[in-house]
Amino acid sequence: QVQLVESGGGSVQAGGSLRLSCAASGITYRRYCMGWFRQAPGKEREGVASMDQFAFTRFADSVKGRFTISQDNAKNTLYLQMNSLKPEDTAMYYCAADLGYCPLLGPGDEFDYWGQGTQVTVSS
Repeated sequence: QVQLVESGGGSVQAGGSLRLSCAASGITYRRYCMGWFRQAPGKEREGVASMDQFAFTRFADSVKGRFTISQDNAKNTLYLQMNSLKPEDTAMYYCAADLGYCPLLGPGDEFDYWGQGTQVTVSS
């Protein structure tokens, strides 16, 4: 049974940092494309970052230079380091897994497994 559990969300002021974690069970990261997504109230879900089996990464234009994605295969944990946070980064953040290649970042309809989400709130 696949399970993805996010943690690390919280409330910060603009300019601050947070690191999100996604602990996985039932999958092996090396076989999956892993992604971070977010959804703000009243908005569509959007892709934030992804990492494929060869550690190739993609980022949404809105987070390039501020967010990094990484994974610890020994711990089966995916991370999203978020720096220089802005109020517009406020959203529920989800990690997801897609068996196969990494699609271009979008709403993530191709992804097979999802976590329950962790809330990130950035105040100005």
